[in-house]
Amino acid sequence: MNNFLRASCGGAKNFFPLPNAIFSLGLSTGELAVYAYLMYCEDRKSHQCWPSYKTIGRAVGMSENTIRKYVREFEYKTLILTEPTKYESADGRVRNGNLIFTILPIQGAVKYHNEQASREAFVAPVRAVLGELRPLSRNKDKSRSRTPFWGICSDL
Repeated sequence: MNNFLRASCGGAKNFFPLPNAIFSLGLSTGELAVYAYLMYCEDRKSHQCWPSYKTIGRAVGMSENTIRKYVREFEYKTLILTEPTKYESADGRVRNGNLIFTILPIQGAVKYHNEQASREAFVAPVRAVLGELRPLSRNKDKSRSRTPFWGICSDL
């Protein structure tokens, strides 16, 4: 078995790296599948790839809208950067092309995730206290708009 692993892992052409830290970020299975596909497509020198949403969706069995949602989440979580591209069609019109995905170092995403977790641990008790507060009075007059102060400024 050891010879089998050595023989199959010897050529890096059939494998792609997936950082272990990706599993500590709390990604859903769909997010993991899309991220793994982007890693699979990535150029190892430039850390960029440019598959279309449709290509990614076909590869992982998801709709284009779901892929768009996950890509936005990856940008928010500092896992990737995206850049739009343009190309000139045969009739001379400039058209939108595929996005260029740049895979960012995983350390930045882990740092961001840890900061978010510590911020949430700080904010959770405050939310619990605020959740116990009740509005002082309800605005009975339907014609007047509600204020964000929950009855404190009802005379305004």
